[in-house]
Amino acid sequence: MKADELLAQYATGRRDFTEVNLSEAFLEGANLSGAILDRAILDGADLSRVNLSQASLIEADLNGANLNQANLTEANLSGAILDGAILEGAILDEANLSQADLTIAKLIGTQFRQAELQKANLNAVSLNEADLSHADLAKADLSQADLSNAELNETNLSQANLNNTNLEGTILDEDKG
Repeated sequence: MKADELLAQYATGRRDFTEVNLSEAFLEGANLSGAILDRAILDGADLSRVNLSQASLIEADLNGANLNQANLTEANLSGAILDGAILEGAILDEANLSQADLTIAKLIGTQFRQAELQKANLNAVSLNEADLSHADLAKADLSQADLSNAELNETNLSQANLNNTNLEGTILDEDKG
């Protein structure tokens, strides 16, 4: 399917695009709120500034996709492959990224407030200045990640792998005084 076909079908009310192949598609700024893109192939796609709030992207392939400033609020990305994806300035508040692979993804300034990232692979990612307040990172692999100046207020890091993680300037708890 081509990007313009998907957008036309979405405009008519279709929401289920399970297993669609949109590799390298250009969807910058599109509204796909509530779309079902489970197991979709979106590797290398330009999804910058796309609205994917409340979308389902379970086990989707977003390898190398550009999701700069995308809205993924309450999206389900469990088991998704985001290896090398660019999510700078993206909003993933209350998103489910459990068991997602975010290896070497670019996540500078990304918001993950109240997001679920249990067992997520965040090995060697840059989460510089990311907001992970109230996020659940239990058993996540954050080895060699850059969490410098990130906000981790009330974040669950139980059993997370923090080997060689840069925590310089990280905010672990707000000063309530």
